Amino acid sequence: MPRLEPLGIKRLDSLHYYVHDMERVRSLFVDKMDFAEIGVSGEDMNKRGKQRSVVFSAGEATFVFIEPIGIGGAAWRFLKKHPEGIGTLVFEVEDIEKTYRLLDERGATLMSGVERFENEGVANATFSITTPFGDTTFRFVEREDQRGGFPNYVAHKTPRGGSNRFGFGEVDHITSNFLTMKPALLWMEHVMGFEEYWEVAFHTDDVSKKTAKQMHGSGLKSVVMWDPHSGIKFANNEPAPPNFRSSQIHLFAEDHRGAGIQHTALTVPDIISTVKELNAQGVEFMNTPGTYYDMLPERLKEIGVVNIDEDIEVLRELQILVDGGANRSYMLQIFLQEQAAQLKAAEAGPFFIEIIQRKGDRGFGAGNFRALFESIERQQVAAGRIL
Repeated sequence: MPRLEPLGIKRLDSLHYYVHDMERVRSLFVDKMDFAEIGVSGEDMNKRGKQRSVVFSAGEATFVFIEPIGIGGAAWRFLKKHPEGIGTLVFEVEDIEKTYRLLDERGATLMSGVERFENEGVANATFSITTPFGDTTFRFVEREDQRGGFPNYVAHKTPRGGSNRFGFGEVDHITSNFLTMKPALLWMEHVMGFEEYWEVAFHTDDVSKKTAKQMHGSGLKSVVMWDPHSGIKFANNEPAPPNFRSSQIHLFAEDHRGAGIQHTALTVPDIISTVKELNAQGVEFMNTPGTYYDMLPERLKEIGVVNIDEDIEVLRELQILVDGGANRSYMLQIFLQEQAAQLKAAEAGPFFIEIIQRKGDRGFGAGNFRALFESIERQQVAAGRIL
């Protein structure tokens, strides 16, 4: 297929995250992760939308947390069907009319025409489309400048709460889970104009329990799509046979009650200091088996990473993962516990945050990808979710 004309996406503007309890997520993002609260929705918007919004920001990463305050609003409808999670991704674009025209021509399901609003003297224009990402929608916005926010947004004169002392930079990628991923890949290619960036497939029959009758491991297929114009990347997963229903991708779909966004990755300049300080703040991370670090020197040698700057024993202690290989470059990653475990509330759901430091490598690392899958699967075996 010939390359499609770019939609003119400039960046991922924000992630709209629907929650039952604003104070619960504030305790994680502001009190522990040092995000700043930069603004709220105005009273008129609260009344019309039957929900209230609070904007938390660190570096270029912006989360808009939205809590229902009545029956019938978008947050209420999402949470009636799903646990807490990402309900909308917002993309800033260069030319809203062009983006709208291209999506309309390619068969996107448009939820409205282009709507214009002014906020604090800043002109904005926006529209939304449905997606194959379950009940997550995409919104596109053109801003006169970055102060635009959303309709009836009230920016704090001085940010409240955190100062981003951990150095969170930007959203590196978005990861979504599907029971069948091909329709989403085709949609991203033919409607969004995205291109394939990376793919991997594996099975974890060496992780889960075995019996004389059945192999309990499970697998996945993953394809990363990206927008070359903006660099935004989407990792997309589906379960693989055998034992399709035992896959943690399938279990995510059960917990989330459909396809949706599983996690988002935030960049940092020094993952070791970040993880040490987050540990001290009480942030909980997924466990990595000790065998991962026993095998790490040999695996790094096999993939062409001759030397790393970090002490492997420090990485073992902090349970940070390493992968790479392109031109001897590498990256380091770690994954927070799912929100349900992190916040000690089942309705907080299976969404989680990844932290990543890239040291030249721009890929996703099959070894780390597998380690994440295994880590989640081990937790589900321990919890009795996988027998």
